[in-house]
Amino acid sequence: MTPRKILVTSALPYANGAIHLGHLVEYIQTDIWVRFQKMRGHQCWYVCADDTHGTPIMLRAEKEGITPEALIARVHGEHSRDFAGFNVQFDNYHTTHSEETRFFAEDIYKKLKEARLIKVRAIQQHYDPVKQMFLPDRYIKGECPKCGAKDQYGDSCEACGAAYAPTELKNPYSAVSGATPELRNSDHYFFRLSDQRCQDFLRLWTQTNDHVPPEAANKLQEWLGQPGENKLTDWDISRDAPYFGFEIPDEHGNRNTGKYFYVWLDAPIGYMGSFKNLCGKLGLDFDEYWNIDSQTELYHFIGKDILYFHALFWPAELEHAGYRTPTAVFPHGFLTVDGAKMSKSRGTFITAESYLTEKLNPEWLRYYFAAKLNGTMEDIDLNLADFIARVNSDLVGKYINIASRCAGFLAKLFDGKLAYGNVNALVEDALDSGKTVATSYEARDYSRALRDIMAIADRLNGEIAVAEPWNLAKDDTKRIQLHDICSRALHGFYVLSILLRPVLPALTGRVARELFGMPRDFQWSDLADTPHRVNAYQHLMQRVDQKQIDALIAANRESLAPAPEQQSQQRHAEHQADVASTAKVSHGDTPSISIDDFGKVDLRIARIANAEHVDGAEKLLKLTLDVGPLGTRQVFAGIKSAYDPATLIGRLTVMVANLAPRKMKFGMSEGMVLAASDADGQAPGLFLLSPDSGATPGMKVK
Repeated sequence: MTPRKILVTSALPYANGAIHLGHLVEYIQTDIWVRFQKMRGHQCWYVCADDTHGTPIMLRAEKEGITPEALIARVHGEHSRDFAGFNVQFDNYHTTHSEETRFFAEDIYKKLKEARLIKVRAIQQHYDPVKQMFLPDRYIKGECPKCGAKDQYGDSCEACGAAYAPTELKNPYSAVSGATPELRNSDHYFFRLSDQRCQDFLRLWTQTNDHVPPEAANKLQEWLGQPGENKLTDWDISRDAPYFGFEIPDEHGNRNTGKYFYVWLDAPIGYMGSFKNLCGKLGLDFDEYWNIDSQTELYHFIGKDILYFHALFWPAELEHAGYRTPTAVFPHGFLTVDGAKMSKSRGTFITAESYLTEKLNPEWLRYYFAAKLNGTMEDIDLNLADFIARVNSDLVGKYINIASRCAGFLAKLFDGKLAYGNVNALVEDALDSGKTVATSYEARDYSRALRDIMAIADRLNGEIAVAEPWNLAKDDTKRIQLHDICSRALHGFYVLSILLRPVLPALTGRVARELFGMPRDFQWSDLADTPHRVNAYQHLMQRVDQKQIDALIAANRESLAPAPEQQSQQRHAEHQADVASTAKVSHGDTPSISIDDFGKVDLRIARIANAEHVDGAEKLLKLTLDVGPLGTRQVFAGIKSAYDPATLIGRLTVMVANLAPRKMKFGMSEGMVLAASDADGQAPGLFLLSPDSGATPGMKVK
């Protein structure tokens, strides 16, 4: 087998918050794949970095009274600690605030400009006259123009769900200073993604050579539209000062322009920066991996929410700047906990730090995530009861059980030596199992790999149960049978440990060294060998206890509870709120209505015929609804934080069909879809209503 040369990345975590279990799905998924490739003897490099630029970083640092550089350095240490705690082993974990990333950002920008793919045009934005800065939509608040709810963001109302442009807010104010914003013009730089060259390239790239999985390719084609359509819009890649990031140089290389690269421009370029930094440390050839004619492999593991950036913007940038494009982009789904979005109020928004602080074994989580991941964009659920049952059953009750039952007899009665009747058959079975499991690992179908591995464990435990070595040990005349069953069991445990190493590197590392006396970790090629002796068995893993999970949930609730003075301020703010508005979700009683009032609302079953992102909107999805005899309706829904549009197409929901059409910044909204939410109305508890099977588009809801 010729060794492959592979470069792997995960999406860059933003340096404005802690790593949580939702993040870890991606990094554990990637780490398993990388470890598998390295075990197979391939040269595989895994790089990542903190994503460090943008307005939130600048404002948080200012609030804490430190420099942005000090903030991102501290967070870098926290992120590195958490990743290491879960055995995520990067070859280089860098930062986008580096000279390497700056170089490639400027280089790509220059080459795109030379290719006439950069244009400048004036846009109108809200400006904070006190902070003297332009405001992103999320930093503009005011009263909802529809229901009057206070303190709503600049693109949609969390109380009534209405979507609107920031200019429609009543009594708008800056969330940064409280000042009334002004509308001002500013010249911004745009990457011309709508250029025909980009369109033609992306139509080909997204549909050939397995650059993206089929389900992702279909979604990308929706965004691209049919040949002849021009659905892609130019991408704003600049921001105005003050901004924490890299300034865009002028024609002469001057960086004092007051214009900065938007954080999403230099974030993926951070992959190049991190690898360049690694090349400097190890003497690797950067060009071998990034030249346009590179024969190496490049893979990006990402969440499905950033597929648009990684499978459209990013390859188009690279292609037209003269660099190689990714071999493939691997998107994954989101994490839910106990069937719902992670929730701070329920304590299921679990940080990596809290998991480790509560002394839960990180490899429990690695195994559980792996058992759920299948290489698709499906969401996975961390069901805490199932987590306990699966870890205790599979890892302790099946895998560890083999060694704990049989290794002691070998050490005590046979000086640790193993004896085999038919070595060739054992090795042949091991190699066959290795081929099957390797195919699943390569395809990122870890759930299938673990099913096949646990099937081996089940077979071995069955053989042990039939042989009853604990009874054989009582009869000196049956030592040959005892030696045989224990040797075969420990050989099976050896094979299982090799196959499980990508998922459980720490545990299998102990098995290799402590039990089998090896001076190193397992390699895939070890399947062709057989162990000849074992050392005395040492306890390898404890069971998960329900009390540990309860403590973890409690710790995350407690860490989010306001301090006493904050609680007092919160109660005062709630007392001052406009409690007369019935549109605002509240914890108290709501006014009664008559049956006649309810009868005025025309609720209908609707099928989501299409769902897509809305350019320039942080919270909105554009839905095309099939309402049967009522025809189709276009609705803008503030559900982007909870749903990937690709997962909505074809499902049934409930809509208000007689809501007056509303002209919005993005088009006409002709109704409203219904959703349930937590009492606080936050996205972690947002769920579209769905009817039982049998309902059809256009049916009335009574």
